[in-house]
Order: sequence, then structure tokens, then C-alpha cells
Amino acid sequence: MRKKMELEGVNQHKVQQDAQEVSMLKEASYVQKAALVSAHERAEGIHYKESMKTTWKPPRSIAEMTQDECDAVRKKWHILVEGEDVPPPIKSFEYMRFPPAILDALKAKNIMRPTPIQVQAIPCILAGRDMIGIAFTGSGKTVTFTLPLVMLALEEEKKMPIIGHEGPFGLIVGPSRELMRQTFDVVKHFTSHLFKAGYPELRSLLCIGGEDKRQQSELISSRGVHIVVATPGRLNHFLKLHEMTLRLCKYICLDEGDRMLDLGFDEEVATTFNHFSSQRQTLLFSATMPQKFQDFAKDVLVKPVLVNVGRAGAANLDVIQEVEYVKQDAKIVYLLECLQKTSPPVVIFCERKGDVDDIYEYLILKGVEAASIHGGKDQEERNGAIDMFKSGRKDVLVATDVAAKGLDFPDIKHVINFDMPAEIENYVHRIGRTGRCGKTGVATTFINKSVPESALLDLKHLLVEAKQTVPPVLKALEDPYEELIRSAAGGDGLSNATGTKGCAFCGGLGHRITDCPKVDSQVRKIGAGKRDFLADAQRLELAKAELNGILVDTQLQEASLLIVLNKRDLPAARDVEELTAALEYQESCAQCNRRVRVQPAVATTGEGLNDGISWLCENMTAL
Repeated sequence: MRKKMELEGVNQHKVQQDAQEVSMLKEASYVQKAALVSAHERAEGIHYKESMKTTWKPPRSIAEMTQDECDAVRKKWHILVEGEDVPPPIKSFEYMRFPPAILDALKAKNIMRPTPIQVQAIPCILAGRDMIGIAFTGSGKTVTFTLPLVMLALEEEKKMPIIGHEGPFGLIVGPSRELMRQTFDVVKHFTSHLFKAGYPELRSLLCIGGEDKRQQSELISSRGVHIVVATPGRLNHFLKLHEMTLRLCKYICLDEGDRMLDLGFDEEVATTFNHFSSQRQTLLFSATMPQKFQDFAKDVLVKPVLVNVGRAGAANLDVIQEVEYVKQDAKIVYLLECLQKTSPPVVIFCERKGDVDDIYEYLILKGVEAASIHGGKDQEERNGAIDMFKSGRKDVLVATDVAAKGLDFPDIKHVINFDMPAEIENYVHRIGRTGRCGKTGVATTFINKSVPESALLDLKHLLVEAKQTVPPVLKALEDPYEELIRSAAGGDGLSNATGTKGCAFCGGLGHRITDCPKVDSQVRKIGAGKRDFLADAQRLELAKAELNGILVDTQLQEASLLIVLNKRDLPAARDVEELTAALEYQESCAQCNRRVRVQPAVATTGEGLNDGISWLCENMTAL
């Protein structure tokens, strides 16, 4: 076989490398494939063949467009589409058949005509199609998936008004509280305009951690909700307690879909999908959606349409990217000079919470009007900082990546990356806070010897792709794929076995999947069997022993608590509140020896328990 390949001029090493890449991609994507299908559907072998049916129809002049006419519009707007029977693009909101109240709401936000992603994606969603939407940051993705949901909720409410404990008709789920709060504001903007125009009231619920659970629960139970905008942890909490059901839900959108199916969120997304009892319309939206996400999504969605405006993971071309070599100990001092490049507002991004606090204190001492947010601050502090920055009362916002994905700050002039993120997709989302809606912005990134070479190579290729100036320090990097680029036909040397450029897993252009650090962590996660955080018997016994040592009251020992697990045993990057829904599990009660559901609860009794999470047996008296 080897001789035959040599005679035919086949590069055996290339064939083996391609086979290895395909194998790694399949292994690393295994978990995400299961996340978008409910356990009921997997168990029953249910595969939906047709898209959801809707009553929406395009105007006759649009419906009768030929394929050549549709292609001409897409080419003019730089829209790439994949899929069967793709609905035609529509270049005005009026032709999309939105009511006058919605058109007025759009004008109130100074939105006069659809953006490229909206031209093609909104007709697809209104037609009931599952969809993958990819577009530059600041391209109008939020309006794209909120408007059709508002119209769906309005139609369902007109058919039969909902009452307490009913709803929602649609879900929007995202990775961060701040992003979901922003999306919720957009939903409220449209529903309030409809209500003022005499349409039925559409109730929406912001279901995120850090907010009062009781108020959220009361709205559901008293009047019902039409639309829920949520983070996964709090959403699953309500679903598991049966305070909310998805019996009527026909629509789910995963905003920042690649992040929702990565970094541990896949389990929580799978938990949400397990509560669906019938078919629903599924949408995935992001600015950075690597090929591996697109591939597995096509496998599990129903006749999906992929709408792409620009390469997934490409940087916004309206952003001037500047990369500067700055020694680690000189960074904070150099920030003041860097802030002089543009007028405010400015966002400074850091990887670590400690750096955010240090920079914030330094800027305050130097008389700079600054605010800061990171995951260690409570929700009230985070909301206050964002409100002050948005209103112009603060000129500079210092933040971790919690603010990088999706948040729409008005007229950001300058983004400063205090440190280069390890993953290039986070870099794209960071710099995407500026240069929005056709305006030009500046992004400055500090690099030094502490940055991994793979991240620098990804950055180098991204700058080349965006036709930006590549600094000498990046030009001098030895690129292992330089030879491939020179020798490949058409200069596409980084194309891999899946036909995409660079890494098929994370989308980085400076490496292939065989060298991807994200793949290593994902494969380790799968290899570990994705065991529950609490499944290790030895850790459970240690936790019980620790509890018995803390609780002095013998009666309390005998009749109450099973387990205490300290925060330090949980992944450091995750909020405790967001983890609670994911950590529910089954356990034999130490006292009654029955299999019971163990619920998470914040410990408030006993010395040393305030820093932990306790799991209480449902059959016993809670602390």
C-alpha cells in the first residue's frame, strides 16, 4: 500500500496528518453534539425531518425572486449561505412584514435599514428554519434573533393568552449576565413599543444569577411569561424545581453559541434541552464560530441554514489594530501614555481579576475617571460600573473577559488589551467592542515574552488577514507553516483535513488542530468520563468527616447535613451561584439510606461553613 501511494505521488505524511486531524476533531466535538438533542429524543431515536412551520410569508415580489437575483443580492452584501431551500434575502424591514410599531421601535434606535446579517438571517428565522449565524461584532446580531422571537410571542398570545405558570414561548440563552441584561433591554424595547401601540402585553423575564430568585419566580407563577432571557445556571435551577416548564417553548437561541457549547457550558445546555418535549427552532449566533461547531451543528439541527458575513473568527475591518512590545513591569505605567491615543470612552481588558483591581486603583490615583468589573464583584457593583460607563460618567472601564463577549458599549474609541488572551477568539471579541456600526476604532495590545508562541502566531495571521501592520517582533517569529503556505496551491497552506484554514477546533490561523491547546483540555475532559464533581467517593467521605468535625451539636449531626464541599474544590473561573444547578445529583442519604435528590444550598450555620456549599437531604430539616 505504501509503495502504491509513493508511485501515485501521494504524500503519506500529509494523509496521516489529515486522518489524525479528522479523528481529533470528532473526539473533541463528541460532547457538544449531544448538547443540542434532548435525552428523550436520543432514547426514542427521534429525528425531525422538517423545519418548524410558521404563518409568515414574504411579499410576492420577494418570493418570486430567481436564484440568480438572490445570489446577486448576497454577493453585493457579502453574504455567504449554505443549506437547502434558503429563503430569499430581504433588503428592508417593511418587506419583512413587521408591524408599524416595530418599525417605529427600530427608528427610535436609529436603525433605518437592515445590516447584511439581518438581510438574510431574519427571513430565515421568520420562516421557521434552524440557523447558524456568523457575523462581525457590532453587526446587529441581537436584533436579528430578538425581533422574530417577539413576533412569535405576539402571534401565540393572540391565539390564546397565557396565564400563571405558563410560558415561555421562546428562550435566549447566553454565557454572561451582562450580555443577557443587554439582550433583555432590547426585547423590552420592542415589546413596550408594541404595547403602547395597542397590542397585547408581552411579558419577558431576565433570568440570571445575582438577582432576586423570588421576584423572578413570582412573575412566572402569577402571570406567566412569553420570553425568557437567561444564563444557564439560573434557568436550569427554575426548570429543575418545575417553577418553569418548556412545554410551550418553540424557539431557543444560543447567543455566543460557540462559548455556550464550550468551557463546561455544554453540560448545562444539554440539561436545558432535556426539558424540551417537542420540536423547537434552534439558532446559534456568534462572531467566532470555528468550523468544528458549524459541522456538528449541521448534524443535529433540522435542515439548518448557515448565514456567514465574513470569515468566522475574523477581526472587524473597521478596527485599527496596534501591537506593542511592553515589558511586564512597565505595563501599568505605559497605560497612561496609551490612553492619550484617543478621546474617551476606553475599555482596558485583563486576564486576571487582580490586574483589574491594580489598574483601577492606579488610574484613580492618577485622576482618571475609571470603573471596573470582573467575576469577583457582586451583581450590583457590576451593574453600577456598566451604567456609569455607558452614561459617560466614567471615561475608562477596566474589565476581564466577562465584558468582552457581546456587550454593546456606545461609541468606544479605544480598546487596550493589557495582556494578550490565550485564545484568539477572545481577542476578536475584545477588539470588537470598538469599530461598531461602521465607525472606526483603535485596539492596542501589549505583548511580551510571557505570551505563548501559539497565541502570537494566531495574532500574526489575523493581522495579515485584516491587512494590518505586523510589528517586527511578530514578523521575526519562526512560523512552522511558512513552507506549507509557500508550497500550497493558491497560497492556502494552512488548510487542513476539514478544508478550513488554520485550526478546525478553535479557528486560530497560526496553528493546526494537532497543536491546539483547547483540544488537549477538551479530550482530557472527555477521557475523564465527564464525571460529576461530586462522584469521587473519597472526596465525599473527607467532606463528611470535615462536617462532623465542625458541627458540635450531636443532634444536628444526626439529623441534617450530608456533605460540605469548599469553594476551592470547584473550578476557580466559575461563580458558585452559576454552578449550583449543574451540581445537583443523586446520593444515598447517610441517615435514612434512601436514594434522594440532593439539592445545593448556601451553608449559613456552623463555623467555617460560610465559605462552602452544603447539600441537604430533602427528607430532613434544613439548617
